[in-house]
Amino acid sequence: MKKKLYTAIGLMSGTSMDGVDLSIIRTDGYNEFLNTFDDYYNYNKNLQDQLLSLRDLISTKNDLSKNSEKLRKLERNLTLFHADAINQALKKYKDSIDIIGFHGQTIFHSPKEKITNQLGDGKLLSQIIKKKVVYDFRQADIKNNGQGAPLTPIFHYILSKKIQSNFNTKFPIGFLNIGGIANVTKVSNISDKIQNSLSANDIGPGNCLIDEWVRKNSDKKFDNNGDLAKSGKVDKLILNQAIDNFKISSYSQSLDIKNFDTSFVRGLSLEDGCATLTNFTAYLIAQGLEHISQKNNIKFLVCGGGRKNIILINCIKNYLVDNNKINLENIDNYNCKGDFIESQSFGFLAVRSLLNLPISFKSTTGCDKPVVGGKIVKNF
Repeated sequence: MKKKLYTAIGLMSGTSMDGVDLSIIRTDGYNEFLNTFDDYYNYNKNLQDQLLSLRDLISTKNDLSKNSEKLRKLERNLTLFHADAINQALKKYKDSIDIIGFHGQTIFHSPKEKITNQLGDGKLLSQIIKKKVVYDFRQADIKNNGQGAPLTPIFHYILSKKIQSNFNTKFPIGFLNIGGIANVTKVSNISDKIQNSLSANDIGPGNCLIDEWVRKNSDKKFDNNGDLAKSGKVDKLILNQAIDNFKISSYSQSLDIKNFDTSFVRGLSLEDGCATLTNFTAYLIAQGLEHISQKNNIKFLVCGGGRKNIILINCIKNYLVDNNKINLENIDNYNCKGDFIESQSFGFLAVRSLLNLPISFKSTTGCDKPVVGGKIVKNF
């Protein structure tokens, strides 16, 4: 019997804090998936500056309490921005929407303390948009001793089925998402027991160090295509010291951008700092890819904004010990939109939550048991 298809909006605002990706998908929450609409809504400078400033103020649990009033006001403004983005999208997309997956904006993430804070008022959004909303996707996983991230692997699993069918790609199929943080998913095969064929880890910084350096040292927001890094020179002494001093002891822990900082390149020019940070980032990503591949031949499909940084991608390839076994390919080559994989995934996760299906597993976040994540609210 064919399962019901739901139409869902997925919203994702990542660690770059530059805007909102919005996708509309149709899915049964199991195997069927169709992407019907994608768009991007840029934060205005005032909202982005407030988000960046407040995130910089919050490094501990106590900081959340100290800044609670600022967080409350900013959460309202952020939610109103998301509501406006949805209204703009629905002027172009006329079909009825069943549910909205609202990730929100991560301000603080500490699995050790069982705290994760994504700004975004699901009740307010539901009230404004007059739709069911799923939000706060990470907390249930953390309460079950998971890391709360990454959450996209179950969606990667569904994508791998389509890619394998349409392009005859052999398993295992990997996904490398380079957002603020880099994370990887490996789909070993298709199985009735998803957790037996799916594994995932955060593996290092993605764009966060490069973006921060560029924002603090220029009027740009990021290194477009890696042009700044290309024109700079790597400080090998600083790079080698940074590599020696920073070790990821376990890939079982989720990462936050506050696990990294750009202080070790202080004093370098804009271009040289970009070149050095790009190489540092690439080295850690290459190490993570080799860890999850476990010496198997594997193709990683690269998604997220970092896939456009040509210099970063080439550096990753150069740092791979055996790049004959690990291949990196742009996911756009497989009829997927690399900028919108995460927003599509939160539409999919919203439908999974609606159907009371798990979105995270021991093999993806380390949780004790498969977890149904997300709070569902109907406030209209």
